Amino acid sequence: MIRRLAPLGLVCVLLVACAPQPPVATPTSPLATAEATVAAQPPDVTLVGDGPTVITGELKFTADYILNAFTDHAVALTDLHGFVIRDQLWEIPVEGQVLGPMRFDREAGKATYELRLPAHPAGTLSDVDNNGAKDAGVQIFNLAWSPNLIGGVFSEGNDRSFGWAQTDTSTSYDPNTEGEVSGGKLVVWAPDGQQQFPTGFGPDGLLFTKDDPVGPVVAGYTVVDLDQQPFARLRQDKQDVSLYEPNDITAKDYTKLPYAEALRNTITEVRKTYAFNGISGKEPNWDALLRELEPLAAKAQADKDPEAFFRVMQAFTNAFHDGHVGLGAPPELTDAAFAKDSDGGYGFAVRKLDDGRFVVVFVLADGPAAQAGMQVGAELTAFNGLPTAEAVAAVKLVWVTSSSAAGEQYQQARYLLRAPLDTKATVSFVNPDGQPQTAELTTVAERASFSATSVRRGAPQALLPVEFKILDSGVGYINISSYADDLSLSWRLFERALTTFKAAKVPGVIIDLRWNGGGFPLGLAGYFTDKEILLAQGEKLDTKTGKFEPTGPVTRVRPFTPQFAFGKVAVLVGLACASACEEEAYSFSKLPNAVVVGQYPSAGIFAGVVPEAYRLPEGLTLQISIERFTNPDGSLFLEGTGVVPTVHVPVDAQTVLSESDVVLQAAEEAMKQP
Repeated sequence: MIRRLAPLGLVCVLLVACAPQPPVATPTSPLATAEATVAAQPPDVTLVGDGPTVITGELKFTADYILNAFTDHAVALTDLHGFVIRDQLWEIPVEGQVLGPMRFDREAGKATYELRLPAHPAGTLSDVDNNGAKDAGVQIFNLAWSPNLIGGVFSEGNDRSFGWAQTDTSTSYDPNTEGEVSGGKLVVWAPDGQQQFPTGFGPDGLLFTKDDPVGPVVAGYTVVDLDQQPFARLRQDKQDVSLYEPNDITAKDYTKLPYAEALRNTITEVRKTYAFNGISGKEPNWDALLRELEPLAAKAQADKDPEAFFRVMQAFTNAFHDGHVGLGAPPELTDAAFAKDSDGGYGFAVRKLDDGRFVVVFVLADGPAAQAGMQVGAELTAFNGLPTAEAVAAVKLVWVTSSSAAGEQYQQARYLLRAPLDTKATVSFVNPDGQPQTAELTTVAERASFSATSVRRGAPQALLPVEFKILDSGVGYINISSYADDLSLSWRLFERALTTFKAAKVPGVIIDLRWNGGGFPLGLAGYFTDKEILLAQGEKLDTKTGKFEPTGPVTRVRPFTPQFAFGKVAVLVGLACASACEEEAYSFSKLPNAVVVGQYPSAGIFAGVVPEAYRLPEGLTLQISIERFTNPDGSLFLEGTGVVPTVHVPVDAQTVLSESDVVLQAAEEAMKQP
């Protein structure tokens, strides 16, 4: 899940993957009176110029995936009063927001902006001079990337902002703290020449605490450079202020390193920051992994064999029981390797039933299984001499990672029947109303049997990320196919659907999330409730303490306007609903009139991630989970379990062989129930 952390629609990965989830307030440490008295002596500060009127700058970025989800870009002058009082639940007033044009160049990995300062800003005055007297104070801002999601161009209404901007801003932050400013530049506006502003961080290393040394600021605007000591006061008419991509989403570039060194550096970094360190069954044995793979990487380098290095990194990702851990590679590497492993099929596919049996759901015409007399509906009783359940459990997944037992077992049943071409296998089966049979099958080049049990089988060919209609039963139906494709459009389409359904007086609404792979959750359940829905506590590694610490308050869904009420809401889930999709499904499930319908839970893949966080030789990229989410009792939120249906559609011989959408039918039937 790619998470949305900062206000003003700013996105960061921490987190599948959300509505703005600001960190909790960080209390300032009490300081000795003597310390504060000495620190408050104003240094010699020279202020020249009439003050800036125009600010320009650029943002260098590696996280270009944000451009797929966000389409309307701006730079914003954002009020930092929330940071001054250390309250990230403080709502940033719309009146203080000032916007300027911002242009992204994906190929160059750079964005540029220009912002003209208003003569009199409408920010919040903050008294930060530490003199014990009540003064007018100053308005304090940073510059931040502010993509528009819904409604007006400002961050308002359902797209509100809280706390202070921390992502792609003119200020940098200590990654081991909950949003503590550590450098960069601020824009300060003083109403008169009687105000003072910090000239340094003080002994505690924190900004806007009682030990900050202070010095005068003149009336009007001043750009304060926090990277100079004492802080520099810049007053030139035109200022150049860079924006910074957060360190935890900036890609680590190992592309120029030898294979073994790139692997070693990756393991060294990942073993520190991996989200599920210390959790049984999730964390690999790092030392054993390095001992096993480093010689193979060195050999691949010596042999000048890119495919061999791809196989090394593939083995690395397979060491995780985590569906978010994934390896990207150029098609010339992946296509050939995947074909080598799995081009061959036996011409049939199976599904595991709730009672433990494995039933044949597809037989390829004139394929190996058909020629052996196998029929749709047959029970596969053994494979290569093992009971089918044992044979499936023994399958080692190479091309897919899973977080949940349900997801892993489903994929093992699929890959049991994939092999290189001309691979032989002995299968035992019983046709419907038939006698037990055993046959030797040889794989042929065919993909139809593999597609027959894809977790995305049955997914509609959606032209838009959100599509809706009114079913023949009179129930409203919404398919949300993506949370990573033009979020502004998705939000508007969803609201349009609800408005349409309200006008049509539908008795209920079905929200289909079965094939949504995640991205940035939008908290759309907020349209159905006037109360907050509490979700989970984010946790990330603090490199100073070596422990996973909270990244903010409990994440939440906030109420939206307008509000909509329908008789019942049904949420459809399946194994292809992953990451941010699962947070949305969970949120909907907490509505008092909601049911969750499905044959399987959602994928159980839930963490904060950075796509392409590691860039490796031969065009390989690696995605790793770096933030976990927990329930009040400390257990993992959704990871490994997913959203479990409250209305379970049986996986039996009738449903797996049905040509109908049995899950949708069950949801429509649920609408009729009290």
